[in-house]
Amino acid sequence: MSSKVFTTRQGTVLLGVIAAVIAGIALLVFLNSYRSSANATVQVLVARKTIPQGTSGDVLAKSTSFYEVASVPKAQVESGAITDSATLAGTVALAEIPPNAQLTASQFGASSGIVGQLGPGERAVVVSLGAPQAVDGQIAAGSVVDFWVTTSGQGSGGVSRPVAKLLFQKMTVLGVNGGNVTLEAANPKQAGQIIFASTNDQIWLALRNQVSANMNTAPTVSASNVTGG
Repeated sequence: MSSKVFTTRQGTVLLGVIAAVIAGIALLVFLNSYRSSANATVQVLVARKTIPQGTSGDVLAKSTSFYEVASVPKAQVESGAITDSATLAGTVALAEIPPNAQLTASQFGASSGIVGQLGPGERAVVVSLGAPQAVDGQIAAGSVVDFWVTTSGQGSGGVSRPVAKLLFQKMTVLGVNGGNVTLEAANPKQAGQIIFASTNDQIWLALRNQVSANMNTAPTVSASNVTGG
Protein backbone atom coordinates (compact mmCIF):
# COMPACT_ATOMS: atom_id res chain seq x y z
CA MET A 1 0.00 0.00 0.00
CA SER A 2 2.78 2.40 1.01
CA SER A 3 4.72 1.63 -2.17
CA LYS A 4 1.69 2.55 -4.28
CA VAL A 5 1.30 5.85 -2.48
CA PHE A 6 4.86 6.88 -3.28
CA THR A 7 4.53 5.88 -6.96
CA THR A 8 1.52 8.11 -7.52
CA ARG A 9 1.63 11.80 -8.30
CA GLN A 10 0.19 12.59 -4.90
CA GLY A 11 2.85 10.45 -3.30
CA THR A 12 5.57 12.32 -5.17
CA VAL A 13 4.16 15.65 -3.95
CA LEU A 14 4.03 14.30 -0.41
CA LEU A 15 7.66 13.23 -0.63
CA GLY A 16 8.59 16.70 -1.84
CA VAL A 17 6.77 18.31 1.05
CA ILE A 18 8.49 16.01 3.55
CA ALA A 19 11.89 16.74 2.00
CA ALA A 20 11.20 20.49 2.12
CA VAL A 21 10.23 20.30 5.78
CA ILE A 22 13.39 18.34 6.62
CA ALA A 23 15.51 20.84 4.68
CA GLY A 24 13.83 23.73 6.47
CA ILE A 25 14.50 22.17 9.86
CA ALA A 26 18.13 21.55 8.92
CA LEU A 27 18.47 25.18 7.78
CA LEU A 28 17.02 26.47 11.06
CA VAL A 29 19.41 24.30 13.08
CA PHE A 30 22.33 25.52 10.97
CA LEU A 31 21.34 29.18 11.34
CA ASN A 32 20.93 28.86 15.10
CA SER A 33 24.29 27.16 15.35
CA TYR A 34 25.88 29.85 13.18
CA ARG A 35 24.37 32.66 15.27
CA SER A 36 25.60 31.03 18.47
CA SER A 37 29.06 30.62 17.01
CA ALA A 38 29.11 34.20 15.71
CA ASN A 39 28.06 35.57 19.09
CA ALA A 40 30.54 33.44 21.08
CA THR A 41 33.30 35.26 22.94
CA VAL A 42 36.66 34.15 24.34
CA GLN A 43 38.35 35.46 27.50
CA VAL A 44 41.82 36.69 26.47
CA LEU A 45 44.53 38.84 28.02
CA VAL A 46 44.69 42.39 26.64
CA ALA A 47 47.34 45.02 27.41
CA ARG A 48 46.11 47.87 29.63
CA LYS A 49 49.13 50.00 28.77
CA THR A 50 52.42 49.70 26.93
CA ILE A 51 54.39 46.61 27.99
CA PRO A 52 58.09 47.37 27.42
CA GLN A 53 60.36 44.93 25.66
CA GLY A 54 62.08 42.62 28.14
CA THR A 55 59.28 42.78 30.73
CA SER A 56 59.24 39.60 32.77
CA GLY A 57 56.25 37.33 32.20
CA ASP A 58 56.50 36.25 35.84
CA VAL A 59 56.01 39.86 36.91
CA LEU A 60 53.05 40.26 34.54
CA ALA A 61 51.45 37.08 35.84
CA LYS A 62 51.55 38.37 39.42
CA SER A 63 49.92 41.74 38.69
CA THR A 64 47.08 42.96 36.50
CA SER A 65 48.44 46.50 36.26
CA PHE A 66 49.72 45.79 32.74
CA TYR A 67 46.87 43.66 31.40
CA GLU A 68 43.20 42.85 31.83
CA VAL A 69 41.02 39.88 30.94
CA ALA A 70 38.61 40.88 28.17
CA SER A 71 35.78 39.12 26.30
CA VAL A 72 36.64 39.17 22.59
CA PRO A 73 34.37 37.86 19.80
CA LYS A 74 35.65 34.49 18.68
CA ALA A 75 36.14 35.69 15.15
CA GLN A 76 38.43 38.50 16.37
CA VAL A 77 40.65 36.41 18.63
CA GLU A 78 44.21 36.47 17.33
CA SER A 79 46.18 33.31 16.69
CA GLY A 80 47.96 32.17 19.84
CA ALA A 81 46.02 34.57 22.08
CA ILE A 82 46.86 33.97 25.75
CA THR A 83 43.89 33.03 27.91
CA ASP A 84 45.72 32.10 31.12
CA SER A 85 48.34 34.32 32.80
CA ALA A 86 50.18 31.19 34.00
CA THR A 87 51.33 30.80 30.38
CA LEU A 88 53.59 33.84 30.88
CA ALA A 89 55.75 32.15 33.55
CA GLY A 90 59.41 31.93 32.62
CA THR A 91 59.11 34.30 29.65
CA VAL A 92 59.93 37.88 28.69
CA ALA A 93 58.32 40.23 26.18
CA LEU A 94 60.30 39.98 22.93
CA ALA A 95 59.16 43.40 21.69
CA GLU A 96 57.13 46.35 22.97
CA ILE A 97 53.42 45.54 23.19
CA PRO A 98 51.07 48.53 22.67
CA PRO A 99 47.95 49.27 24.75
CA ASN A 100 44.75 47.34 23.86
CA ALA A 101 46.72 44.66 22.00
CA GLN A 102 45.88 41.03 22.69
CA LEU A 103 48.74 39.15 24.35
CA THR A 104 49.82 36.26 22.17
CA ALA A 105 52.32 33.44 22.56
CA SER A 106 54.49 34.82 19.74
CA GLN A 107 55.09 38.05 21.70
CA PHE A 108 56.90 36.19 24.49
CA GLY A 109 59.98 34.01 24.61
CA ALA A 110 61.99 32.11 27.19
CA SER A 111 63.73 34.38 29.70
CA SER A 112 67.47 34.07 30.14
CA GLY A 113 69.45 35.06 33.18
CA ILE A 114 68.49 37.34 36.03
CA VAL A 115 66.86 40.02 33.90
CA GLY A 116 63.76 37.86 33.50
CA GLN A 117 63.20 38.02 37.25
CA LEU A 118 63.23 41.82 37.47
CA GLY A 119 60.05 43.82 37.51
CA PRO A 120 59.62 47.38 36.20
CA GLY A 121 61.98 49.70 38.07
CA GLU A 122 63.86 46.90 39.84
CA ARG A 123 67.64 46.53 39.60
CA ALA A 124 70.13 43.72 40.21
CA VAL A 125 73.15 44.75 42.30
CA VAL A 126 76.20 42.62 43.06
CA VAL A 127 78.05 42.98 46.37
CA SER A 128 81.24 41.18 47.35
CA LEU A 129 81.13 39.66 50.83
CA GLY A 130 83.29 37.51 53.08
CA ALA A 131 82.01 34.22 54.49
CA PRO A 132 80.70 35.64 57.81
CA GLN A 133 78.93 38.51 56.10
CA ALA A 134 77.25 36.07 53.70
CA VAL A 135 76.13 33.70 56.50
CA ASP A 136 79.01 31.28 55.81
CA GLY A 137 77.70 30.14 52.44
CA GLN A 138 74.15 29.44 53.62
CA ILE A 139 72.74 32.06 51.25
CA ALA A 140 71.65 30.91 47.79
CA ALA A 141 69.48 32.13 44.93
CA GLY A 142 65.97 32.62 46.30
CA SER A 143 67.11 33.33 49.86
CA VAL A 144 65.53 36.25 51.68
CA VAL A 145 67.85 38.46 53.73
CA ASP A 146 68.05 41.63 55.78
CA PHE A 147 70.73 44.09 54.72
CA TRP A 148 72.86 45.51 57.55
CA VAL A 149 75.62 48.13 57.33
CA THR A 150 78.34 48.81 59.87
CA THR A 151 79.85 52.29 59.67
CA SER A 152 81.42 55.00 61.79
CA GLY A 153 79.44 58.09 62.68
CA GLN A 154 80.46 61.19 64.59
CA GLY A 155 79.75 61.19 68.31
CA SER A 156 79.99 64.09 70.72
CA GLY A 157 83.29 65.97 70.58
CA GLY A 158 84.01 64.64 67.09
CA VAL A 159 84.79 61.16 68.40
CA SER A 160 84.21 58.33 65.95
CA ARG A 161 81.10 56.36 66.88
CA PRO A 162 80.77 52.96 65.17
CA VAL A 163 77.20 51.82 64.55
CA ALA A 164 75.38 48.97 62.84
CA LYS A 165 72.18 49.86 61.03
CA LEU A 166 69.47 47.73 59.45
CA LEU A 167 69.21 49.40 56.06
CA PHE A 168 66.79 47.12 54.15
CA GLN A 169 64.53 44.24 55.11
CA LYS A 170 63.30 41.22 53.17
CA MET A 171 65.58 41.50 50.13
CA THR A 172 65.63 38.66 47.61
CA VAL A 173 68.93 37.04 46.58
CA LEU A 174 68.99 36.49 42.82
CA GLY A 175 72.24 34.58 42.66
CA VAL A 176 75.50 33.69 44.43
CA ASN A 177 78.88 33.19 42.76
CA GLY A 178 81.66 32.62 45.25
CA GLY A 179 81.77 35.69 47.47
CA ASN A 180 79.61 37.73 45.08
CA VAL A 181 75.94 38.00 46.00
CA THR A 182 73.40 39.48 43.58
CA LEU A 183 70.55 41.30 45.32
CA GLU A 184 67.22 42.47 43.93
CA ALA A 185 66.90 46.22 44.52
CA ALA A 186 63.36 47.60 44.54
CA ASN A 187 64.32 50.77 42.65
CA PRO A 188 67.35 52.73 41.37
CA LYS A 189 67.70 54.70 44.63
CA GLN A 190 67.93 51.51 46.67
CA ALA A 191 70.51 50.18 44.20
CA GLY A 192 72.56 53.34 44.71
CA GLN A 193 72.40 53.00 48.49
CA ILE A 194 73.64 49.41 48.25
CA ILE A 195 76.50 50.48 45.99
CA PHE A 196 77.46 53.32 48.36
CA ALA A 197 77.38 51.01 51.38
CA SER A 198 79.48 48.34 49.66
CA THR A 199 82.07 50.98 48.68
CA ASN A 200 82.32 52.92 51.95
CA ASP A 201 81.12 50.62 54.73
CA GLN A 202 80.91 46.95 55.61
CA ILE A 203 77.84 44.93 54.65
CA TRP A 204 76.33 42.02 56.54
CA LEU A 205 73.41 39.92 55.34
CA ALA A 206 71.09 38.30 57.87
CA LEU A 207 69.27 35.22 56.56
CA ARG A 208 65.56 35.09 57.34
CA ASN A 209 62.42 33.25 56.24
CA GLN A 210 59.90 34.69 53.82
CA VAL A 211 56.92 34.75 56.16
CA SER A 212 58.35 36.62 59.15
CA ALA A 213 57.12 40.20 59.46
CA ASN A 214 59.36 43.22 59.00
CA MET A 215 60.31 45.39 61.95
CA ASN A 216 58.29 48.60 61.97
CA THR A 217 61.39 50.63 62.91
CA ALA A 218 64.77 49.63 61.52
CA PRO A 219 67.17 49.57 64.46
CA THR A 220 70.54 51.29 64.78
CA VAL A 221 72.92 49.50 67.13
CA SER A 222 75.83 51.23 68.87
CA ALA A 223 78.09 50.64 71.89
CA SER A 224 75.54 52.35 74.12
CA ASN A 225 72.84 49.75 73.50
CA VAL A 226 75.20 46.74 73.25
CA THR A 227 77.53 47.14 76.22
CA GLY A 228 76.24 50.34 77.74
CA GLY A 229 79.51 52.01 76.92
